[in-house]
Amino acid sequence: MKKDRALDTDVRLHQAELLLNVAQTMATYETLDEMLNVLVEITTREIRADRGTIFLNDAETGELYSRVAQGTFQREIRIINNTGIAGHVFTTGESLLVHDAYKDERFNRSVDEKTGYTTKSILCVPIRTMKAEIIGAAQMLNKKKGRFNKEDMKLLESMTTQAAITLQSIGIVEKMRKFRAKEMEFFDLVSNVTAEIDLGSLLNKVMSEATRMLNSERSTLFLNDEKRKELFSMVGEGLGAMIIRLPNHMGIAGAVFQSGETINIPYAYADLRFNPAFDRKTGFFTRSILCVPVVNKSGKTIGVTQVLNKRGGPFTKGDESRLRAFTAQVSIALENAKLFDDIQNMKNYSESMLESMSNGVMTLDEEGKIITCNAAGLRIMQIDAQDIIDYAVRDFFVGKNSWLVDKIHRVEETRKSEMTMDAELEFGENKVSANIAILPLTSVDKKNLGVMIIMDDISSEKRVKSTMSRYMDPGLADQLLEGGEDILGGKSTPATILFSDIRSFTTLSEELGAQGTVSLLNEYFTIMVECIQREGGMLDKFIGDAIMAAFGIPLAHDDDEDRAMRAAIAMINALNHWNRERVSQGKKPVKMGLGLNTDVIVSGNIGSPKRMDYTLIGDGVNLASRLESLCKKYHASILISENTYKRLRGTYRIREIDRVVVKGKTETVGVYEVLDYHSAESFPNLMEAVNHFQDGLQKYRNQQWDRAIQSFDKARELNPADEICRMYTDRCKFWKETPPAEGWDGAWIMDSK
Repeated sequence: MKKDRALDTDVRLHQAELLLNVAQTMATYETLDEMLNVLVEITTREIRADRGTIFLNDAETGELYSRVAQGTFQREIRIINNTGIAGHVFTTGESLLVHDAYKDERFNRSVDEKTGYTTKSILCVPIRTMKAEIIGAAQMLNKKKGRFNKEDMKLLESMTTQAAITLQSIGIVEKMRKFRAKEMEFFDLVSNVTAEIDLGSLLNKVMSEATRMLNSERSTLFLNDEKRKELFSMVGEGLGAMIIRLPNHMGIAGAVFQSGETINIPYAYADLRFNPAFDRKTGFFTRSILCVPVVNKSGKTIGVTQVLNKRGGPFTKGDESRLRAFTAQVSIALENAKLFDDIQNMKNYSESMLESMSNGVMTLDEEGKIITCNAAGLRIMQIDAQDIIDYAVRDFFVGKNSWLVDKIHRVEETRKSEMTMDAELEFGENKVSANIAILPLTSVDKKNLGVMIIMDDISSEKRVKSTMSRYMDPGLADQLLEGGEDILGGKSTPATILFSDIRSFTTLSEELGAQGTVSLLNEYFTIMVECIQREGGMLDKFIGDAIMAAFGIPLAHDDDEDRAMRAAIAMINALNHWNRERVSQGKKPVKMGLGLNTDVIVSGNIGSPKRMDYTLIGDGVNLASRLESLCKKYHASILISENTYKRLRGTYRIREIDRVVVKGKTETVGVYEVLDYHSAESFPNLMEAVNHFQDGLQKYRNQQWDRAIQSFDKARELNPADEICRMYTDRCKFWKETPPAEGWDGAWIMDSK
């Protein structure tokens, strides 16, 4: 009896020392991560458990969280504070002994399935402060010897209670540190953003910083366009920037703009105001939305900021406050940037309009001094800007050109325009024939601002160019006219080549006859060439019923691939419109295929000084032609190479359809189909069908033939007219019966052009 009493006393003394050691040990650490780690270590050792976890409650998010050390980093685990064993203990305040975890319906097996760990038994107790406030839960797994018992439970409760006050205190300190750090970060963020004056850059900065600040996936800042009654934003920077617009009363953004009230939606698809059409179009999945109004200092709503998909849960009240404070701080910068952008746009528009004019334009102030002269004017007169700017008009137009000064003085006096047709001007040895208009410049309040002179060059060179442009691309005509004697030769340059071809043209021409065929081609080429030249493309040649065009030659642009893409889509759309007219007239519709490829090609004039042809040659040209031919095999209208696909800046509906080795080559080429010209009628359920097709293509390349067929069948159920799915189903069956060789990468070898 005395021995048992002594043993009991020893146990109590050990536990007292243990509890004192818990408090003393934790007091030596300064961070919450360190305290959690040492508490887990002590409790796991004393309870003799295999594993242990300390969960603390985050009152703002309604989650239990724990910190797990991984090398030199800390990983935070979070669960909803009313789920699982730990959630039950936290919400009820009752300790739990679970001897068979897999028989308890509250136990979440998914963690074991992911990690490979097997949880057998669980001891879980609430973490209470001395005031009985529950701040978390302590969970022990799999006692090493025997089973968890009541004594283990009491000991764990005592140890966590002893540690609770320290955990609570350091938790408050950590929150204060984080709050302080966020505030400092917030001030730095606002300072960085408001220093920007360019509207496009400012919008991108605000969206980038809002995304980072709220730990979300995306954000968009919309400003209101009062004239159009639209909300607009810029996505991207520089020449590649894209402006998106929507009515300022529609959608979540429109509702916030009209009401001036914040909208916080934790589950987007459960809210009737949310329009899922954009998700279906882009493939993005919207979970949560936070949208706040942007209000200027006078209380006027000038736009909205919309943030999507916070990582780790829905947006909180704190997120709302921070985003409102952020937008309030940047609203002044936004208004200044918008005003600057409007002024800059007006200035750029005026300058661009003058510089893009083929007519020479000069302006004079009220004292007769030449203030501006556009590029066309300098070219017509064959002078530099310093030879004319700031000169008095009477000192510039002298000798045989002095008659022009008399007309300018007459316009200044009468304030009425004067026009002179086919006038002769001389500038050095250069003679110019031009139509000249002289117009008075008047302010809004009728004050004299000076005179504008417009010169339309009608010299022989211009007439020759007009004639040549009917037979070749205008840009090439310019190049040939300016090339002098050095017009033979070529150069290597990057370009995007477009090939188009009419399907079954031989049959069509036999039915129409010679005159009917020429009439059809003239009408067809007129429509197609307009689409190409509208995007700045150069028509290289007609090859029978085929068209060969290039983008990036003779003048390169930053977005030649996108120009070629837009031209191809426009050609299909224009063809569809033309076919509707033909069918209504009882004529057969015309079908065609298009191939696009981007590569370095050789361009130049080939031939002799007496007879030459401007042409494009190289593997890049041949591949574009091969892709156009492949349209028939893949039942497609537009195919582009991987080279073009990777360089596109815009957003298009494109799917990868194959990797092929074209005839005469050994390298594999990625082939993509463009689907932007399709409507809901021509390609129903497009995005969903494409997703199934892409899934089938991946399984096909992994040689999962049956699973690939299932995916292709699902795609065909959504769009029975998608013949490429049938083609891949046949391929799967072929490979299933005749397995490919080792090292097969899914590429298909073409044995014909």
